[in-house]
Amino acid sequence: MPLQLKKHRKWLIVGTALLLTAPPSFALFGMGDIVFDPQSYASLVQQLTMIRNQYNMLKNNVAHFSFKQQWKTTLHTLENVNVANMFGETAGIKIALNSNSPSTSATAWKTATVTMNSGTSSYLRGQSLGSARISQLAMVETSDSISPDCLTAVGQYRTNRTENATANSSLVSSQFDTSDGANSEVQQLNLLNASEAQKLSEMQAQGALHTCLAGQMTVANMERRNAAVEDLNTAVFVQQQRATNDVSAASESNTWQTYLP
Repeated sequence: MPLQLKKHRKWLIVGTALLLTAPPSFALFGMGDIVFDPQSYASLVQQLTMIRNQYNMLKNNVAHFSFKQQWKTTLHTLENVNVANMFGETAGIKIALNSNSPSTSATAWKTATVTMNSGTSSYLRGQSLGSARISQLAMVETSDSISPDCLTAVGQYRTNRTENATANSSLVSSQFDTSDGANSEVQQLNLLNASEAQKLSEMQAQGALHTCLAGQMTVANMERRNAAVEDLNTAVFVQQQRATNDVSAASESNTWQTYLP
């Protein structure tokens, strides 16, 4: 074999060995050209994909809602209560139910309810605590305290609904606005915060009404409880009188225990 051919074969073997043992990075178009690294290329593709996904997410956040009207609801307004007042018996009740006026509520309730006799105080002074008449007085006094507050709560709720009508309408208008200024992510978050604040105010106003209902139920339960106890006390009293006093028929020796007056 010629010497020059052996040299070429030697260099071919050395070159092949270098190619087989080379790292992933390799040159393009000869020595000193751009080096291509498959691992770096894969990492770059992954980063570009992540950036594209973030861009699409931001784009969706500022996109318009073209069909907002499908979410719109109607705010039901409360009409003012019109209470008849033939002889002045309900004077102030209409004002109390339609406005926030505690003093008017107290005066109107006193005018519309039965007034206790001037001699009631002397009569009740001789009664003991827990008696039927003192319990009735407690129920009346509790009702006289709770009921005017209920009138005020109803009037306050109606007043608040009227005062908040403009704010509610403004929020609804902004929520259904399809312009750029009302569709940014920050603007939408502001609208959500405003909506939650209005919801909290409504819940607090309704909480006053619920408190009123609970108070009225307390008075109603007090009345029913007193009535039930009075029936029991009457039954015991009748039984005691039957045992003490002979209610038997003429020429009879036994007491008639089953007699009902």
